[in-house]
Amino acid sequence: MTGATASLRTILGGLPGVDQVGLEARAAGLGTRSIKTTSKQWAIDLAISMVDLTTLEGSDTPGKVRALANKAMHPDPTDSTCPSAAAVCVYPDMVAVAKQTLATGSGRAGTLKVASVATAFPSGRASLEVKLADVRDAVAAGADEIDMVIDRGAFLAGDFQLVFDEIVATKEMCVRGDGTHAHLKVIFETGELQTYDNVRKASWLAMMAGADFIKTSTGKVQPAATLPVTLVMLEAVRDFRAETGRQVGVKPAGGIRTSKDAIKYLVMVNEIVGDDWLDPEWFRFGASSLLNDLLLQRQKMATGRYSGPDYVTLD
Repeated sequence: MTGATASLRTILGGLPGVDQVGLEARAAGLGTRSIKTTSKQWAIDLAISMVDLTTLEGSDTPGKVRALANKAMHPDPTDSTCPSAAAVCVYPDMVAVAKQTLATGSGRAGTLKVASVATAFPSGRASLEVKLADVRDAVAAGADEIDMVIDRGAFLAGDFQLVFDEIVATKEMCVRGDGTHAHLKVIFETGELQTYDNVRKASWLAMMAGADFIKTSTGKVQPAATLPVTLVMLEAVRDFRAETGRQVGVKPAGGIRTSKDAIKYLVMVNEIVGDDWLDPEWFRFGASSLLNDLLLQRQKMATGRYSGPDYVTLD
């Protein structure tokens, strides 16, 4: 065991254990908080601005990606006050299509990011060479953000150094020719990590390796995002900033489908880490269907009635 590996094990082994009962009780309690009408309106708009509108299917076509990018720019074409989404998330081969669509869009396109999954998403089962080539292609195509998956098998086997080194190498591959870098989101696939203690360890490992965001899930494995898992990750980024001075974002992804669910997460963010994270720069929702429900709820609050299903597009 090298000195670096021993040091990493010491740090991760020294993290406090998670009280499962207390954690789940607190998450459940935060999930029951109610907010008043004005705050709800603000929360819905904030949630819309935090959505990474996602399509990650083998059947994705350039036309579907163009439609998704246009929807991200103008989620409600009938209401110019509706905020744009945070990003469009696609496979690497669709990055150029998304970038081109945003480039020909309105001024709103300048605030939108193109995110790309990489590193043999969703399984992560490939050689490091293949994983880094995946990242290189996405960055070269213009990706603003890279969503990588960790090697869960290595993590569960206790090979933390391998996971750490792969994150470091991926971060290095995110550097562009002009010296700037695509932001790196590190996906844990928390449904496979088995325990909250493992989620806490993975959070610290990823942040120490340079992650700009930590993300719950690929959306391909159940359970995906949950309130207790996200609570563990929020506590981790809070404590990491207190110790290092560096702020890291959090992205729950998978299974968040309704405005009610999204607002529960925003309440948790406010209570656990505070206003600093209530911004698309630091908190995102990985979702495909959530945006439609947010739009329907927004319309109801504006008109007093629910719109029909044809009011929103089916992605």
